[in-house]
Amino acid sequence: MSTKRNTKSQVAANAKQLIAGTAKHLTSGTQVPLLGGSFTPDQIASKLQMLVDLRSDVDASRASTTAKIANEAAQMPALRAFMSAYGSYIKAAFGSAPDVLADFGITPKTRELLTVEAKAAAAAKRASTRAARHTMGSNQKKAIKGDVTGVLVTPIKAGPSVTPVPATSGPTTSATSGGPTAASIPTTPATSTGPTVAATPHTA
Repeated sequence: MSTKRNTKSQVAANAKQLIAGTAKHLTSGTQVPLLGGSFTPDQIASKLQMLVDLRSDVDASRASTTAKIANEAAQMPALRAFMSAYGSYIKAAFGSAPDVLADFGITPKTRELLTVEAKAAAAAKRASTRAARHTMGSNQKKAIKGDVTGVLVTPIKAGPSVTPVPATSGPTTSATSGGPTAASIPTTPATSTGPTVAATPHTA
């Protein structure tokens, strides 16, 4: 027998090899003593073939199962979304008829009315939770102010402001007296009617 790892697939492979060897080397009238009994070559081959068939069926089922699982994973999201939409339609159409919803396997949600004791217990629990978590409301938050001491504030003095003087094209003269201004007095150029005599030096 082979000394390879004794896996189920390897066992089935060994069984096939035993069947082939039995058919080749044992005659039909041979009696083989096994496990307190006696078996013919045909009976031995039949037993070994059952082992091979069992492993083949498992492998085939496993492959089929793997394919079915992959098919389910691919189609399930869309189908579940479709079923959820249909359930919402049923609830909207027959929401006021609990008996009809029950026929669809839908149980309407009913809000449980709390007793006075239950309401008081719930309020006490909420208050205890707020105290444990130091939870404050808006008014409580407004009442809390920061306290800062020992801060020296240094004022900043501004320097004198300077007003810019607009640029002008020339000096202007404002009239302050009743007399005419220099600009209003006409000027007459000097002219000469006679010939010009040049001065000559006197000699003794």
